[in-house]
Amino acid sequence: MLRITEYIRDALSRKDCRPFGGTIIIWNLTNNCNLSCKHCYANANQIKGKDLDGEEMMRLIHQLKQSGVKFAILSGGEPLMREDVFDIACELKSAGIKTYLSTNGILVREDTVDRIKEHFDYIGISIDGEAEVHDSFRGRKGAFEDSLRAIRLCLKTGLKVGVRFTLTKNTQKSLPFIFELARKEGIPKIYISHLVHSGRAGDLRDPGRDDYRRAVEFILKKSFEFVEKNVPVDVVTGNNDADAVMLLNAFKERYPDAYNRLYERLKTWGGNQAGKRLINIDAEGNVKPDPFFPDVVGNVRTRSFCEIWNSNGILSRLRENPRRLKGKCRECAYIEICNGNSRARAFIRHGDYFDEDPACYI
Repeated sequence: MLRITEYIRDALSRKDCRPFGGTIIIWNLTNNCNLSCKHCYANANQIKGKDLDGEEMMRLIHQLKQSGVKFAILSGGEPLMREDVFDIACELKSAGIKTYLSTNGILVREDTVDRIKEHFDYIGISIDGEAEVHDSFRGRKGAFEDSLRAIRLCLKTGLKVGVRFTLTKNTQKSLPFIFELARKEGIPKIYISHLVHSGRAGDLRDPGRDDYRRAVEFILKKSFEFVEKNVPVDVVTGNNDADAVMLLNAFKERYPDAYNRLYERLKTWGGNQAGKRLINIDAEGNVKPDPFFPDVVGNVRTRSFCEIWNSNGILSRLRENPRRLKGKCRECAYIEICNGNSRARAFIRHGDYFDEDPACYI
């Protein structure tokens, strides 16, 4: 994740940058969901699958702690559809692991919000545009109002909440709406996810190359505006690390004297971290370098997470610095910043995890 506004502020304030310590896990607790979203990489639906049970979850949490996991993003499907979601979150916090909740917000209600606040450090709720756009994207009329109601309830309760938005050809025109919504409602964070053609998202389209660049330019313009006008909204993007290169160049135009500080900050950040400081476990215990990888590196029902995490193979290749990549990535001057971007996208397009990322717009 590229924390755009945070990195701008850090570079301007001369704040020291420290390497991120620990590993982030994106943990799909269930493949069961109360919506049918067009971009769902997990192909989640309302049919219950072979999710890990509570005992398996608790054993796994001990292994996650042993392996240096510091942050757990609990996702799905819809994680709040698991009856033991709060037990899982409680055990993670007892193990010293920060807990984030990724949800569509429908089950965030008056009778659940206090428990969510007790067990989660942060909650991200998806809004993919104006009501018509969002409802179409999420597959249910009224989903927008339910999600916005959930955000307002979290804000009222004092729970740290952010809005999650997926950038696609169908949603790109809603970017201004999302930024205005966050400013107007006092939502402290916007997370913008670039599209990866995994699961049901295989049927979606990216914006055209020129539109893609314009969308990122708009995101950066608003981010600089928020920093310079002290608007208390953080802007974060994910799943396209070329954004960091755009940020660096835009920053240089505005603040040339601070350019080197941001450059060093972005090198420390390190770009794509799949298989290095980021890992995914799906609902059935399959371990992947990130949620979008078609292939798995092991399953926690047959091998311990510690053994899988410390295995060789593709994980070792992903952890090389710099990564040995093909295509234009091989000679790119920005490889130490973006780290080659999405390896899942490279495989989906080229059949090779170490070819160039087709979504690089640089």
